[in-house]
Formats: sequence, C-alpha cells, structure tokens
Amino acid sequence: MLPIDPHADRARRAWLPCPHCRDQDGCEACTAGRTCHVHWRYLLSSKGHVVHLQCPNCAHVWDQDTSR
Repeated sequence: MLPIDPHADRARRAWLPCPHCRDQDGCEACTAGRTCHVHWRYLLSSKGHVVHLQCPNCAHVWDQDTSR
C-alpha cells in the first residue's frame, strides 16, 4: 500500500468508484449516484476528461477517463 500523495488535498475530491478496494459497494448513497461523505477520492490532477485519483481508504492511485 502506498502512502497518501503529499499533494492530496481533502478540498479537491471526486466521487468515483475505487477499482481496487471497491469500498463503495453496498453504499446506499453511492449506488443512488449521490455525493457520499464517506466514499470520496482525492482528485490529484486532471487533464481534459482524464482525472488522476487516489483512494483514501486503500491508497490506490489510478487515472480514469470521465468522458464516457
């Protein structure tokens, strides 16, 4: 497990599912597409439709194309 990115800022968040730990599975708010106060991700950066994220639960880092 990686440490949380030193540039991660709780004020910059995204609400996308973590492909590694899938901690959002079974969450009523996440399933309904609402903003969840528990299952947010650090939004580390973005370029166009591609966002660079980190999960605060498992520290997984990934890029996701949000244009779909």
